[in-house]
Amino acid sequence: MDKNLIAGLTIVLGAMVPAAMIGRFSTEAMRSLGRNPESGPMISANLILCLALTEAIAIYALVVALAIKFV
Repeated sequence: MDKNLIAGLTIVLGAMVPAAMIGRFSTEAMRSLGRNPESGPMISANLILCLALTEAIAIYALVVALAIKFV
């Protein structure tokens, strides 16, 4: 297979999965805030940490795709 195709598929899959998970994390955080508004600060802190770690996966996918393309 062509390197460009493999690199493209890597970044597409590496961006779709974290994007879906960010949506799911945010949805569940809003649901839990709706059920228990007093737990807002704890939920917000955990949500920010989860979102940052999920975004890191997309960045790793970009690095891998660039490595496939240029190495």
